[in-house]
Amino acid sequence: MRIQSLGVIDDAVVELSPGFTAVTGETGAGKTMVVTSLGLLLGGRADAALVRIGAKSAVVEGRVAVGDGSPAAVRAEDAGAELDDGALLISRTVSAEGRSRAHLGGRGVPVGLLGELADDLVAVHGQTDQQGLLKPARQRQALDRYAGDAVAVPLAKYSAAYRRMRAVSAELDEITTRARERLQEADLLRFGLEEVSAAEPRAGEDVELAAEAERLGHAEALAAASAAAHAALAGDPADPEAVDAGTLVAGAQRALAAVQAHDPALAGLADRLTEVGILLGDVAQELAAYGDGIDADPLRLAAVEERRSVLTHLTRKYGREPAAGGGEAGDGSVSAVLAWADAGAARLAELDGDDERIDGLTAERDALRGELAELAEALTEARGEAAERFGAAVTDELTELAMPHARVTVDLRRTEVAADADGLEIDGRRVAYGPTGVDEAELLLAPHPGAPPRAIAKGASGGELSRVMLAVEVVFAGSDPVPTYLFDEVDAGVGGKAAVEVGRRLARLARGAQVVVVTHLPQVAAFADRQLLVEKTSDGAVTRSGVTVLDGEARVRELSRMLAGQEDSETARAHAEELLAAARAGAE
Repeated sequence: MRIQSLGVIDDAVVELSPGFTAVTGETGAGKTMVVTSLGLLLGGRADAALVRIGAKSAVVEGRVAVGDGSPAAVRAEDAGAELDDGALLISRTVSAEGRSRAHLGGRGVPVGLLGELADDLVAVHGQTDQQGLLKPARQRQALDRYAGDAVAVPLAKYSAAYRRMRAVSAELDEITTRARERLQEADLLRFGLEEVSAAEPRAGEDVELAAEAERLGHAEALAAASAAAHAALAGDPADPEAVDAGTLVAGAQRALAAVQAHDPALAGLADRLTEVGILLGDVAQELAAYGDGIDADPLRLAAVEERRSVLTHLTRKYGREPAAGGGEAGDGSVSAVLAWADAGAARLAELDGDDERIDGLTAERDALRGELAELAEALTEARGEAAERFGAAVTDELTELAMPHARVTVDLRRTEVAADADGLEIDGRRVAYGPTGVDEAELLLAPHPGAPPRAIAKGASGGELSRVMLAVEVVFAGSDPVPTYLFDEVDAGVGGKAAVEVGRRLARLARGAQVVVVTHLPQVAAFADRQLLVEKTSDGAVTRSGVTVLDGEARVRELSRMLAGQEDSETARAHAEELLAAARAGAE
C-alpha cells in the first residue's frame, strides 16, 4: 500500500517512488507542494489562501495503492468508494470562499472520513512533530504507542476504572457537599408529613365541611323556609281556614273526575293532577322531615369551623398550586395536600437513604482506588520494559547517525503527594495519578561517555537534536503499521558526515516502506531512488510551481546546485557525481 501519485495545487503531478523519494527545490517550495497538498488529502484544514488569486477553486488529487482487505480499503468501500485496479482515488476541492469537498473512489464523502483513512495510509513526521516530542506528555504518549498492546491492554482497563471512579467520586462529593442542604430538606419534609398525618385529612373532606358550615350558619332561615313551604303545600294546623296547594289540587282533580267520562282529554288531565297531588304530598313530607332535622347547634358549627381552619392551614402550606395562566396561586385542596404528602414521603425515603448511599459509594470508590493502583503498577512495568527497548533502539539509530557514543534512555517517574491529598498508594508511597496512570516519561540524552543524562531539549546541540529526533522518528516508524512515511525537513541542522548517515538510514528504512523526504541536503537526496525538483516560475502576474523528475545529468546539476549553489561548477559536479556513487554503494 503506497501513494502512487499526487496531483497538487499548482496543476503539477508528483509521481512517487515505491521506495525512497526525495523532494528538493528552493526553500519552502517542496514543502508547499507536497506537504500541504498531502495534508489536504488526509483531511487537513482547508484554507482559502491556497486558492490562486482569480481562480474559483484549488483541487488536490491522489492515487493510493491499497491491498484487498486492508483497513483503508475496507473503510473506503464501506463508504461507497470503488477501487480502480487496486488503487484508491482521493480528491479534495477548496473553493475561493474556503469551503471544501472531498471525494473518495468517485463518491462524495465527509472530509472527516479522509482523516480516518489517514491513520492507515500515511505517517507525517516533521519539525512541528519534533517540537511536540520535546514535551514529556507527548513523550509518554509516544512510548505507549511504541509499546503496543503490552501497554494498550492494561491502559484500556485502567481508563475504564478511572472513569468509573471519577463518576463515583463526583456523586459522593455532591452528596456530602450538599449534606446540610439535604438534611434541612429532610427535616422540613418530616415536619410537614407529621403535620399532615396528625390532621388525618380525607379526600373531599374540605368540600363536605364547607357545605355543612353553610347549613349550620343559616339553620334558622332554612327551618323557617321549609316550614312555610310545608304549610303552603299541606296546610297550617294553626290556621284551619288557610287554603293550601294540596287541597286546591285535590279539588281540581275531583272537578275533572266528575266529567272525564264525557271527554277523554279531560281524563288525561285528571290523571296528571292525581300525579301532582301525590308529588306535592311527597315533597310536603320531605319538607317536614327536613325541618325536623334542622338544628341550629352552635357547638357543632364551632367544631366544623375549627376543622375547616385546620384543613385550610394545610392546604395553604402544602396544597397550593399555581393558578392556570400563571396567575397567583389558588387556595388548593385537601386532595393536593394528600398528593404532596405522597411525593414528600418518597423524597424523604431517598434523603434518609443518604447514609447508606454514602457508605456504598465510599466502599466502591475505595475498591476502585485499589484496582487502579494494581493496574497502574502493571502499566509502569509494561512501560518500563518498553522504555528499555525504546532507549536501546534509539541509541542504535544514533550510532548509525554518527553519534556512536550517545545514549538515550527514558526516565519513568512518579510524583509523590501529601498523605491527605488525592492519590494512589503504591509501594508504600502516595502518588499522583491521572487518566493514563501514575507515570511521567521523559527522554534523556547522554551525548558522550561521562556526561550525565539530561532532557533531550537541554542535553543536545542543534545538530545533535535533529539527529536524536530523527532517530526517534525512525524508531516510531519501525513500530508503526502505516506503510508510507513523509519526513518534512527532519534533517534540519544536520550536515557533513552526519547528513550522509541520515540519508543512508532513510534509504534502509525505505526497503520496507515508502519514504518521502522533503530535504535541502544533497547528502540525503543522493540516497533517494527518485529525486523530484519543485521549481517556481512567474510570468509577472501568476506564479506557478512545476515538478520535474530528475535523472542522469539533470540530477547531477541539481545536486551541484544544492552543494555549491552553482549548477555548472566542475568541482561541484564532480562532488555530486561522487556523492551519488557513494550513496549507491552505501545503500547496497
